[in-house]
Amino acid sequence: MKKILLTTVALAMTAGIAMADSHAKTIRLGTEGAYPPYNFLNDDGEVAGFERDLGDELCARAELTCEWVTNEWDSIIPNLVSGNYDVIIAGMSITDERDEVIDFSDAYTLPDPSAYLAAGEIDPATSILAAQSGTIQAAHIASMEGATLVEFATPEETVAAVKNGEADAVLADKSFLAPIAEADADLQLLAQQELIGGGIGLGVRESDGELREKFNMAIQSMKDDGSLNELIKKWLPEAELF
Repeated sequence: MKKILLTTVALAMTAGIAMADSHAKTIRLGTEGAYPPYNFLNDDGEVAGFERDLGDELCARAELTCEWVTNEWDSIIPNLVSGNYDVIIAGMSITDERDEVIDFSDAYTLPDPSAYLAAGEIDPATSILAAQSGTIQAAHIASMEGATLVEFATPEETVAAVKNGEADAVLADKSFLAPIAEADADLQLLAQQELIGGGIGLGVRESDGELREKFNMAIQSMKDDGSLNELIKKWLPEAELF
């Protein structure tokens, strides 16, 4: 027991020293890179989108040196906890379930309506619905009586499931689905929407309270001067503003 306690104390001291010197270390921002307009890879293979612009500005205001790392969605929280990067900035909605494992910054978007994308008019309550695994949309479908959930690893696969007949509709953030519906005459957004989740925030390890507060101050600064709303209008034109 003494060895376990000593090891725990040593780890805590190490983490504290690391955060005390956070201004000198490179902060790694982990994102999926596959969920436009929040985050995606451009033609040069670099992270782009709303969260790229936001993350770069937050790091500048917090006086942090940052670099971008991409990670698949289904392991994005475990790999944060294990130290593969320091922050999740990946369109992740703040939920009580996730907050039991990691901490969140203040929200940098208000809750975005989730929409259904289908090939025709359907009743979601009695349909086969696709969602990306580990999302608030997947959890919502699972709670619906009469609906059948089919989960996929990537957002693209959920849309493909509707196109090839594996699912009747996909449930995802409206900001993600709206451009797809506009570009594909065979797909449409249903009138029914769902308001789930508590807005989107940065995910950090529970031990990194100092880093979280640095980002909270930067987020508040962008809210105060209106620059966050300008980014939202640029990338998420249908989203509610602060």
